[in-house]
Amino acid sequence: MHLSRTFLLRLSLLGIAVLFLVVIAISSLSLRTARVDLTSDRIYTLTPGTLDIVDGLRKPLTLTLYFSDHATRDLAQLRSYEQRVHEMLREIAVRAHGRIRLRVIDPVPYSDDEDAAESYGLTPASGGSNGERVFFGLVGSAGPGDTAPQAIPFFDPAREAFVEYDIAKLLYELGMPKKPRLGVMSSLPLEGNLVIGEAPWTLMRQLDQLADVTTIDPDSVTHIDPAISVLLLIHPKHLSEDAQYAIDQFVLRGGHLVVFVDPDAEMDTAPLIDSQGTVDDHDSNLPRLFQAWGVVFDPTRVVLDRSQALTIELNGNSIGHPAMLGLGAQDLNHDDVVTASLQRINFSTAGFFELAPDTKARLIPLVQTSDEAAIVPAQRVRDSASDPTSLLENYEPTHDRYLLAARLRDTFHTAFPERREKGHLAVASGPGEVVLVADTDLLSDRLWIDVQPLLGQQQLTPFANNGDFVANLVDNLGGSSALLSIRGRVNSQRPFTRVKALQAAADRKFLVKKRELENELYETQRRLAELQPAKGAAAPTTATAEQRREVEQYLQRKLAIGKELREVQHQLNAEIDALGLRLKFINIVLVPGLVALLGLIYGWRRTRRARRVV
Repeated sequence: MHLSRTFLLRLSLLGIAVLFLVVIAISSLSLRTARVDLTSDRIYTLTPGTLDIVDGLRKPLTLTLYFSDHATRDLAQLRSYEQRVHEMLREIAVRAHGRIRLRVIDPVPYSDDEDAAESYGLTPASGGSNGERVFFGLVGSAGPGDTAPQAIPFFDPAREAFVEYDIAKLLYELGMPKKPRLGVMSSLPLEGNLVIGEAPWTLMRQLDQLADVTTIDPDSVTHIDPAISVLLLIHPKHLSEDAQYAIDQFVLRGGHLVVFVDPDAEMDTAPLIDSQGTVDDHDSNLPRLFQAWGVVFDPTRVVLDRSQALTIELNGNSIGHPAMLGLGAQDLNHDDVVTASLQRINFSTAGFFELAPDTKARLIPLVQTSDEAAIVPAQRVRDSASDPTSLLENYEPTHDRYLLAARLRDTFHTAFPERREKGHLAVASGPGEVVLVADTDLLSDRLWIDVQPLLGQQQLTPFANNGDFVANLVDNLGGSSALLSIRGRVNSQRPFTRVKALQAAADRKFLVKKRELENELYETQRRLAELQPAKGAAAPTTATAEQRREVEQYLQRKLAIGKELREVQHQLNAEIDALGLRLKFINIVLVPGLVALLGLIYGWRRTRRARRVV
């Protein structure tokens, strides 16, 4: 039986088509999680910390993204950000291999979906189309009767750098059956005194809601329970070697430590001179541990900052206190998840941290002063309690920014190499982290919370983010090591850097012209002022004519400069338009043309080769 060449060709094409479909089907099953991220900053690639959390999920979860699609039809930037969040959630769902179910709901007004979004604690924003509210949040839930649903109330575009961290934290909390253990070791009266009617500090009540808090007596501690995930060490004074060794080993085992020290703890209630004549300056320090960690802290020096001084009421007058600092958003590290969303943290008589010259450790700033700061002895601050303005006498800023709070990162070594107890660790198994804060007064109510009676109850109104700062630290450090490894990501919005450079250059030109115009205006006004005495009965006409000439000359020059300004603006627009045309030509004409040309050359070469074979 002889098969025609045409039939064989058709049969071959059919076989190729079937093979193509089989390959597509196999690849769709076997390569479902395969992705290629071609963005320059790999913004769609999940970090190893997120992958560890997703891979560690042991129960199915449901993630519901509430996004007001109809209400945001005119909000292009928010819709672009929603696409970024949606893509990341879809990537996480694919990575979970069926353990995460992703839903997207548009909660239209007056619908059951809108009521459900509000019941989960999502926070709507105003400004949608036709005045509609905009929902853009995430709700995560496990099975019935399991962990309570967790929510991200609103995906704020200002936190885009931490969107992966926020989602991974939600997943981690859904898989965490109970609150983290938090240890608090302090020599300050954080829990108040019921005998004399002192209530616990607001901070302690806040921490009780976040974690399972355990109070540790600093005078008797010899070992710290490994089940404690975060230890707050507040105002350590006269700690025994056993207590310091317990802290040392806790850090080397991978425990998360936050140290609050202070050169002048104003909330310290210990007598300045005890019954034995011992002087207590109300300062605190960890000299042995700090030395082992490569940290320099001087408990006898206080940071002043006249540009960030808080205003206080003293003897009926409002004065600026240069030792009481209100650090704003410009003084906080917005690349760190702990301080990224905070706006203000208040400090009082704080110290500062530095690194020893020979250390390999790193200090990552969380809060720092402005460059108008100065350093003075702590005793001078105590002596000026009745007149804080005296601290401004002979004030000499160092023009350095001092670290008031920072993350210390290193592979820590023990401060007690001579100890040989059972289970003693000489060095940590891997890199660790300790958070250092050079003030304890920031924890007290007076620096961040306003208490007012209301209907027999206390109305608490925060006026600074001190409580949020500590809560964020506990929240961040109390998570898994995988969660801690997730750092901020770059913004997905890609600015037109070339256009911005052209705009900046034009702005500089405009500034020069503006100054030229202002100088000429001043010179003309000065000249007119000189002519005023010449106005009199003797020569009023001459003076008036001269004034008119001056004014005419000024107006002509002003018009000329205005034309030059418009010319600069015209040149700027022309350069931007030319750049836009070049980009459009490259993307629309040149690149597709090159691809088509390469295809034609390849097809021509194949045809030529086939003819040679025939």
